[in-house]
Amino acid sequence: MSRVTLAQWQMLAAVVDHGGFAKAAEAIHKSPSTLNHAVHKLEEQLGVQVLEPVGRQVRLTEAGEMLLRRARQLIEAAGSLEEVAASLAQGLEAEVVLAVDQIFSPDSLARALETFSLALPPVRVQLHETVLNGGIEMLHDKSADIVVSGISAQGFLGEPLGMVHFIAVAHPDHPLHRLARPLNLRDLEQYRQLVVRDSAQRHSLDAGWLKAEQRWTLSHLDTSIDMLERGLGFAWIPETRLGPSLERGRLVPLRLEAGGLREYPMQLIYRDRDRAGPATHAMAEALRKAVRDDSDARDTFEAVE
Repeated sequence: MSRVTLAQWQMLAAVVDHGGFAKAAEAIHKSPSTLNHAVHKLEEQLGVQVLEPVGRQVRLTEAGEMLLRRARQLIEAAGSLEEVAASLAQGLEAEVVLAVDQIFSPDSLARALETFSLALPPVRVQLHETVLNGGIEMLHDKSADIVVSGISAQGFLGEPLGMVHFIAVAHPDHPLHRLARPLNLRDLEQYRQLVVRDSAQRHSLDAGWLKAEQRWTLSHLDTSIDMLERGLGFAWIPETRLGPSLERGRLVPLRLEAGGLREYPMQLIYRDRDRAGPATHAMAEALRKAVRDDSDARDTFEAVE
């Protein structure tokens, strides 16, 4: 058990911050004698002198500076702990579990998390980057508070959260580009297609595979993009993740007779909207706002063009 109390450290910090016992006493509504006794008791308990007189004022000794620097961390941590306790007393969740399909815009997700962090810094976030049925499975398992998915969940009501566009792409030197004509299904079936594995453990889907002769199944979209840029196949990739690859010419859209562009409506789905706490609702609103801001930015850019 610590011999020195947090109150003693707080009173020492007040004396130092206000330049003396009298001003500190006035600022924190304690008597100068109370502060004097608390500091002297602290020195006695530690066996270290923390203050030394300089004229009519006092200043920290070298040892006092080091000790108070660490003590301020304790004081700040105690204040944060009280804020968390107050939030919990008001019904604020300690943690929000968020499952987001990898096809969702990473920029929108980052902005949503930043907004949430600024609004509710004490609340922990568990982010699961899912694929296809992975997020829906977490809903049914009651292991996620909010799911962002391009797949509807039976028994749950989702709300629209924008549209994700997929583009069929390949490396500019890929043989499919050399055909120099609109491509059909038979053309695609002769080459390796890269698909991302469903993260669901029980009911996985095989969405988007064209029954190509060769298929590589990967676990993350970033890996798929890397493989594409190395010329190792073709794939449909969300437009939101293709910006740098297209701009720098590392990937080029395939010219298809049909299906070169696919659309998937994203949904925001609560595990239980009525029972969701304020932090869960704040996370949902942060996601909505990020998508709205993205949409407004695209509209502005297109208007300028």
